[in-house]
Amino acid sequence: MIRIAARSEVSKNRSVLTRIAAIIMALMLSALFIVFLGHDPLKVYLSMLEGSFGSVYRIKETIISTIPLTITSLGILMAFKMKFWNIGAEGQMIMGAFLASYFALNYPDMNRLALLALMFAAGAVGGGIWGLIPAYFKSKYGTNEVLFTLMMNYIALKWITYLQYGPWRDKNALGFPKIPNFTSNAVLPKLFGIHMGWLIALILTALVYVFIHYTKKGYEINVIGESESTGAYAGMNVRKIILQAMFLGGALAGISGMIQASAVSGTLSVEVTGGVGYTAIIVTWLSGLSAPLIIIVSFLFAILIQGGSYIQTAFQIPQSAAQILQGMILLFVLGSEFFVKYQIIYKNIKLKKRRES
Repeated sequence: MIRIAARSEVSKNRSVLTRIAAIIMALMLSALFIVFLGHDPLKVYLSMLEGSFGSVYRIKETIISTIPLTITSLGILMAFKMKFWNIGAEGQMIMGAFLASYFALNYPDMNRLALLALMFAAGAVGGGIWGLIPAYFKSKYGTNEVLFTLMMNYIALKWITYLQYGPWRDKNALGFPKIPNFTSNAVLPKLFGIHMGWLIALILTALVYVFIHYTKKGYEINVIGESESTGAYAGMNVRKIILQAMFLGGALAGISGMIQASAVSGTLSVEVTGGVGYTAIIVTWLSGLSAPLIIIVSFLFAILIQGGSYIQTAFQIPQSAAQILQGMILLFVLGSEFFVKYQIIYKNIKLKKRRES
């Protein structure tokens, strides 16, 4: 009686209206939850905007939250274009931060420009290798990339935990388990009051867009994403392309980890990613695998994150309640993607049988 079918064509107007409707419904349901908590929904929503744009400092913090989301999402995009479901951006960020931190901690007196360049390259290599490992096993042995990349996140996290409590533990921290802070030479400089990560994010977005749409490798990635057999029939080295794309995607996530360690944390720790690697998966999906749209969606997510943090203190709302608000909005927005791409067809079985008789 009920059948789900893919839409042959989806107009931009329908797509936009469906997503707007989802956001409105999410806000309405969230408003009921806010009333249940004993607060005025309108004041809470306005406070969320105030928490993101209420001062110069808050605007800067919103932009700072946008940077890692953007760069990490670009890395995930490289894999998703091939329908390689990379859930391991969190681990790739961590390993990029780890390798960059190695040089920051062992060569603190190196020339600042040279050290930052070395850290940037190390971050890319660390994340790239961590992305290359599951790609190798997927292309060689057909392993499940979802489980493989997910499990590697925990390996990376436990590795940093070991370093933080063991070999890299700061001897001057009075027994507190932390890794020493970076020297000023290993910290990204600021540009217009915000660390230079925002400029790096814009440059990388442009480069990824050009790579995907105007290069041979980008074309090959798109073809393999549509059909591996078609790519192989056309003479493409499918295995090699998967490895290359995953290395590039992991490298982007690793660069994001390096920026977080250098410009935000000022050291390496188990909290260096802040869960960005997981959130970036949603950002990538909602952007429709479009590099320019990733910046916009990342910025909207940053507003949601910053606003949710602000209302916790402004209204004494528990963190769990603020996360429920964020989760409801995300649930409706993600759910709207189903109605954009698919349609529900109802069939009247009784009427059909009467016509046949």
